[in-house]
Amino acid sequence: MRYYPTPMTTDNLLANLLKGWHFLYKRGFIEGFGHLSYRLPGTEQFVVVRHSVGPIATAEDLVVMDLDGRKLDGRGDAPGEFPIHAEIYKARPDVMSVVHYHGMYSTAFTTVAQELRPIHSTGTIFYEGVPTYPDPKLILNRERGAALARVLGPHRAVLLRAHGVAITGPSIQETVSGAFLFEENARRASICATLGTPLWLDEQTAREAGEELVKNGGMFRRVWALVESDNEG
Repeated sequence: MRYYPTPMTTDNLLANLLKGWHFLYKRGFIEGFGHLSYRLPGTEQFVVVRHSVGPIATAEDLVVMDLDGRKLDGRGDAPGEFPIHAEIYKARPDVMSVVHYHGMYSTAFTTVAQELRPIHSTGTIFYEGVPTYPDPKLILNRERGAALARVLGPHRAVLLRAHGVAITGPSIQETVSGAFLFEENARRASICATLGTPLWLDEQTAREAGEELVKNGGMFRRVWALVESDNEG
């Protein structure tokens, strides 16, 4: 695969993408449906895992695309919902990585009259809220991708009604970690809902705890240590 010149080492980005992909697949986030990408720093291009890849991806399973959806390099087809990535990158220069997956627990909250909010300390990194894109159709064109990006706005994550979720981050590590923490919060919330009325964290408490976690960064490092461990075998 040919790499486009960037001010950062593409080797590290590539390695982290492949590690993150293996982790998400092994942990049941992908299971045939989903995709992970990173923005090539200093360019209007991004790298995404191609369509129909199993749990073990290699550099040959990646494609390079521009933000207008043109495939520039790589073997195989881009995922059909590549506009999720392209349009979020276009709208959010601060985002360096995006993952889309069909979370069992998180997506369930788009099909009931219950808003998903932080209920556990590690879920407080989403203290700013998680908006829901209302259209369950796949994001197969630029118009739908742009609409999704507008709903995402400045948030870290966006739910897609009866479909899935997109998580963003300033790095691959934070995006993958964010997906893990997001689904863990949703799983705990689902359990709470079966036991009784969920006791959501209030907005001020969630914000204070979340800002502290993001500033400290320790939670992201802990999850990435799991990623590294899953890739040792």
